[in-house]
Formats: sequence, C-alpha cells, structure tokens
Amino acid sequence: MRTVIIGQAAFGDAVLKRFLEQGIEVVGVSTPPDRGGREDPLKSTALANGLPWLSTRDLRQDETYQQFQAWQPELGVMAFVTDILPEKVLEEPSLGTIQYHPSLLPKHRGASAINWTVIQGETKTGLTIFWPDRGLDTGPVLLQKEVEVGPDDTVGSLYFNHLFPLGVDALAESVALVQQGQAPRLVQDESQATYEPIFKDEHANIDWSQDAQTVYNLVRGSTPAPGANTAYQGTSLQLFESKLLPGGGAGRPGEVLAVDDSGIQVALPGGVLLVERLRAAEGGKVAAAEYAREAGIKVGDQLG
Repeated sequence: MRTVIIGQAAFGDAVLKRFLEQGIEVVGVSTPPDRGGREDPLKSTALANGLPWLSTRDLRQDETYQQFQAWQPELGVMAFVTDILPEKVLEEPSLGTIQYHPSLLPKHRGASAINWTVIQGETKTGLTIFWPDRGLDTGPVLLQKEVEVGPDDTVGSLYFNHLFPLGVDALAESVALVQQGQAPRLVQDESQATYEPIFKDEHANIDWSQDAQTVYNLVRGSTPAPGANTAYQGTSLQLFESKLLPGGGAGRPGEVLAVDDSGIQVALPGGVLLVERLRAAEGGKVAAAEYAREAGIKVGDQLG
C-alpha cells in the first residue's frame, strides 16, 4: 500500500522510522520548509532513505500538488501537522487520509489539546487516529487509546512518556487496519465536542488568589512551554517545573514563604507551590534557587 507521510519534528520522524522498520511502503514525505538552516528530522530521514520530499506549505501550489499526485498515494498519514492542508490533498490518496490527534476526540479539538487537558485538571486523556475532513478535528474516528493523567504530569511528561510513543504505535496499527480493509469510520458525537484556542502567554497568567490545585494545574499545563506568567518587582517570570506541597493558610496568596536549594515556596489558598525552575524576561531557564539568589528574593516578598 503506497503511503505518504505528512508531518514534522521528532514525532513525524519516529513514525517514518517505524513504518520503514515494519516494511510499510512509503512513497513520499512532506514537511514544513527548513527553518534557519535547520532541516526537519523527518525530512532528513526521508532523504537519507532515498524518499522524495515536498514542502507542506507548497502543496497549495499546482506544480507541487501535481508532484504529490505523481506519487500515486493510496493512504495519507498526517503525523503532527500544523499547516492547514487543501481538501484535495486529503482526498488524493485512493484510500483516504488519517491523522493523529493527542486527545480523545471530540474533546479538546484544536492545536493545544494537551495543555488544556492538564490545565482543566483531567485525570484521563488519550489519542485519536481519525479521518480528517474540512472541519477542525471533526472527521470520523478510526481508533482511540486512553492514557491516565498523573497528578504531577506536565504537558511534556504526558506527551513524551505516553502520547508520543503510543501515537507511533497507533498510527502503525491504523495503517495495518486500513490495509486489511478493517478500519472503522465512527462519527464523532458533536454533543460531547469541546474546542480551545491555541495556548499562548495570554492564557498562562497566574492569579495567586485561586486555589492551589488550579494554580498548580496551570503551571503543569504551561510546562515545558510557554511557562506560567507572574512577576517579581516588575520583572516578568515564567514558571516551569514545580511541585504542590501540602499546607496553606500561612501568608498572603503569592507571598514567598521560603527560599532554599530546592527552590522558592509560594503561598496559595490551600497549599504551597514549590517553584523549581523559571525564566526571567529575556533570559534562559534556570533553577529557581539560583535566580532567587541573584535577584535577592527573600521570605515575605510578593509575586504577581
């Protein structure tokens, strides 16, 4: 079965490598163009294996689309695609196109599904392989896999430890189902659909008066990017790796309760946030303890 992979980054690269290992026929690969002289790893692996490559952004152009047609694809596989593809590209493969999405559709449609899953404090998520249509993550479902969200999971740990490797497995399984003529097309239940916007800095502002779990969920859902926003004496800070400690009741919300080698402890209603890693404006990520020493953060200071 003549398969094309449209994707990018480490996930797309892992999917291609898995397909090649399993003997799945890949006749072409499409990724975003090189950025800053850096070649996408999926593109690099494709070229190293003698596979033709096309720029995903150029698929709207007639000449590039005709090259895509010349591959005579039977199945399209979308493995981490951020560009909006023309409908004709999705429909060109004779057996259709399938796509990976890191949530249990129809919940959490959109590009920041993992962020919002964690921020909303959910304890279960998963991934969906579906048949994309002209809507945003609205096509029929081929298969789904569930994943537990641990109380201290971040976007990074959830993706790289669970949704990434399970997604590679699920795409390989889906290709086999398509090839066997056993791939379902289960219509999504629109009454259960949710959609959230792309998660940006504007969504990551900490309100220290909120309860401890809500703030902790925001920090977890902002790690490893973009970081949960607060400030110290007029300097903006992005908080990353943190822990929620028991306690609460002592200190004003956002007040520094302790500073030691483990980080900065900040008061919250019903708990204490131990900030272990942060980034100051225009700087890189550093240990919170290191920044506290350099910035002179002391007990009684206020964040936010």
